[in-house]
Amino acid sequence: MADQQSFYERVYEVVRQIPYGRATSYGAIAKYLGAARSARLVGWAMNNSHTAGFQVPAHRVVNRNGVLTGKHHFGDADTMQQLLENEGIKVIDDQIQEFKKVYWDPSLELVVE
Repeated sequence: MADQQSFYERVYEVVRQIPYGRATSYGAIAKYLGAARSARLVGWAMNNSHTAGFQVPAHRVVNRNGVLTGKHHFGDADTMQQLLENEGIKVIDDQIQEFKKVYWDPSLELVVE
């Protein structure tokens, strides 16, 4: 449990650095953290981010195709999309349009730990 909590904290640290108007994937975060096969665990961290005790912009984390797979964890089905659109990211049918343009890769943007 402590290892999982530590991993979640590391995920939150990365997610908090995603710039406004940009998005990334669960897998990109996992890869950056040296746990490339742990995209689902990153997803679980996002599901639990409301318990972190600080703001985690979980709406900026989507699947590798730009699909809003975690939208049902935001209470209302449209909240995640609204948060992204408020940042200028266009979403149609639960998918970020031109995902490559807004994609933020922590492995390129951050210094590896």
